[in-house]
Amino acid sequence: MTSFQPETIAGQAPPADSVHPRESSTDAPTSVSRLNDTIRGFIERWGSVWVEGEITSFNRRGGNVFGRLKDLGTESTVAFRIWSSTLNRLPADLKVGDRVVACVKADYFPRTGDFSFAVSAMRHVGLGEQLERLERLRVQLRSEGLFDPVRKKKLPFLPHCIGLITGENSDAEKDVHRNAELRWPRVNFRTKYAAVQGERCVPETLAALKALDADPEVDVIVIARGGGDPQTLLGFSDERLVRAVASASTPIVSAIGHENDRPLLDDVADVRASTPTDAAKRVVPDVAEQRAIVAQLRARLTGRLTQRVLHDIAQLEQIRSRPALRTPHSMLTSRAQELWMLSNRGRDIVDRRLESERRRTRELSAGLRALSPLATLARGYAIVQSDGGSVVRDARDAPAGGALKITVEQGKLAARSEGALPDDRPLDAEAPGDGATAGPA
Repeated sequence: MTSFQPETIAGQAPPADSVHPRESSTDAPTSVSRLNDTIRGFIERWGSVWVEGEITSFNRRGGNVFGRLKDLGTESTVAFRIWSSTLNRLPADLKVGDRVVACVKADYFPRTGDFSFAVSAMRHVGLGEQLERLERLRVQLRSEGLFDPVRKKKLPFLPHCIGLITGENSDAEKDVHRNAELRWPRVNFRTKYAAVQGERCVPETLAALKALDADPEVDVIVIARGGGDPQTLLGFSDERLVRAVASASTPIVSAIGHENDRPLLDDVADVRASTPTDAAKRVVPDVAEQRAIVAQLRARLTGRLTQRVLHDIAQLEQIRSRPALRTPHSMLTSRAQELWMLSNRGRDIVDRRLESERRRTRELSAGLRALSPLATLARGYAIVQSDGGSVVRDARDAPAGGALKITVEQGKLAARSEGALPDDRPLDAEAPGDGATAGPA
């Protein structure tokens, strides 16, 4: 302890360092340094004590541990620290939620006025009651399928309106707004304030969630809170809140605490963000990235189209360079000679065929004329028909007085039979022509 030597001057108030706190007054106050030193001297006389509690904070920094120990029956807590030299002698699995018995010695820092307990020994007693209760609830909710990835809803690519549930004027609200606006400047928020710890946390968060979930303009809801020890985050593991989030129709992002914090809300939410800053990055796209993607796609499209056009131009040039298209009249010229030869050949074949058919027609006509009755009539013969129209082949078929019709080469005659005449030819001699009764006209 620092020794303070009084240096009093007659007629003046004594120096503050020379006044003991028990002897201080309005006219003779003691100094902060003298007060802190007096407190330290008093605390050092306490010695070491054994205390039982639940670890609610356990942060490692520079090889040392700084945390808090909570009373098992009340909300009272104390700060403790474990130096690296002591930490090596303690169980390696100490963590938040463990129920422990620790040997602590009070320590007071006069320079800053900070009070904490230095741990010299610590051992497990069992799981903390709250941690055990949360683990039982976690198992129950998992068995009901509330943590199943299949039931989780996808976030919209670009929400028109983001619902935000957080503490009023909190760092979490500022982080979400700032990072979301940096990524997409025209983002729109609809914020509902709620207590983020204590007894009002669950009912106010439920009311805010109900209001935002019923708003048709809200596309996604973010529940955000800064870091804290598990005791302050208990509201976000409340069964009522967890079930309300599971039954909400709007996608919900949980952004509670830091990376190591894991309330039940993280497991049932559609998306778990490690921090409020991470939540802002998940709910809105980065406009710079999207512009880069669009520029990249446009460049790829331009390249593909340019490549396709150049390829088609090359194919067109190749087709145009073919002889058939380069000098198309040469193809016609070569075909014209062939066409002229085929035409002449066809013409000759047709002429020969026509001449042959004409010659045959003349032969057939001559044969037809030779066999025609008219040819017989032309030689002076006649055809005699009875009155009934039948050809008279026998003189006896034309009795005397019978009417006859005689056909000659030029016209027909009417006659009347005088009866048969005596004939000196043999009766079996062939009649001229085709057997008709005929004689020289």
